[in-house]
Amino acid sequence: MTDTQASRQTPTLRRPVPVLDDGRCSLDEFRALVEVAPDPAGWPLASRIRQGVLIYEMSALLDRFDGRPTGSPELLDELARALSSGPGIVVLAGGFEADVIERATAAFFAMIEAERAAKPDVGDHFAEAGANDRVWNALEKLAVTDPGVFVDYYANEAIALGALAWLGPAYAVTSQVNVVNPGGAAQVPHRDYHLGFMTNERASEYPLHAHRLSPALTLQGAVAHADMPTETGPTMYLPGSQRYELGYLAWRRPEFVDYFAEHHVQLPLGIGDVVFFNPALFHGAGENRTGDVRRMANLLQISSAMGIPLEAVDRRRMVLATYPTMADRLAAGVDPILVGHAVAATAQGYAFPTNLDRDQPIDGLTPPSMSDVVADGLEQGWSPAELARAIDAHAFRRQTH
Repeated sequence: MTDTQASRQTPTLRRPVPVLDDGRCSLDEFRALVEVAPDPAGWPLASRIRQGVLIYEMSALLDRFDGRPTGSPELLDELARALSSGPGIVVLAGGFEADVIERATAAFFAMIEAERAAKPDVGDHFAEAGANDRVWNALEKLAVTDPGVFVDYYANEAIALGALAWLGPAYAVTSQVNVVNPGGAAQVPHRDYHLGFMTNERASEYPLHAHRLSPALTLQGAVAHADMPTETGPTMYLPGSQRYELGYLAWRRPEFVDYFAEHHVQLPLGIGDVVFFNPALFHGAGENRTGDVRRMANLLQISSAMGIPLEAVDRRRMVLATYPTMADRLAAGVDPILVGHAVAATAQGYAFPTNLDRDQPIDGLTPPSMSDVVADGLEQGWSPAELARAIDAHAFRRQTH
């Protein structure tokens, strides 16, 4: 971790107390949860179980439920159980028609080429430059560049089925296209957004019930835009690992990394297959060992409506109004931790959502939040005008156009 990242993780004005200790992580407890094979009798609507993963044939679901599987409480309940207390991962095989995938694939590759021409040296922030090609905010970019493809792509029962089963209605879709090029290296195992994007130090500041809650706020998914035999490096998964409550602190520990390396599964996918998995599932992209296959997936991150605040608040206006007083209180000797509490009530403390094309998380998985900017200003003695410029620059980086 760089000094810059460390200071951002724990600014002088904010020193939350860790409430969890990763020393509590137990590989034996973890193994007891993941080394349980799913009983086929518990998943009557699944077509088959492969490597501990539940596979549902979309064509069979469409036939069984008269073309509307999203209208079946029985199916929605089974998928929700699969993602929570079951393997934590489901495959909706054949979730897309071939022509829709082909049109969207062409549109995504066109975006990649255009962005390469504009920014030839930019990687995906999580891999070496050139190993991957990534389109951030592919959802909005597809909508504005090819509305016809967008509507046909997202007018899709498979995507809605996973989202409704896990999150219920009023969910919010985002997507990032990821292409792992030939020779692209495997990722280390990890968990995903929210707590999975934090360092262990920051995650340990959240109470255990927040670790239980985090996976319920988002659903991870991927649409295969190419056939993905094992040699292309489809995603590696550890079924059942989402059930381990301390997993957000455990996934970086060497003994858990080693266990994942020995016990993960890697499920081949066909073009048009859709995978949904609990964001707490231990997983990581595999190595593309081919010499000519660009493995493309549209990564879906779908968010619950229940993570949205009740009221609309103009935080820029609040920050500019209160910053001089905060600076005066610090100068007068008020405890910086108390002033930090005022910053937390005033500025947006979370880094997301943002525009990852502009607001790159250079020092880790998380770019600076508005609170980080205010804390920097107070610590470095910026004038109100300097803070206003920094806040506006921060807001600009978060705009999508």
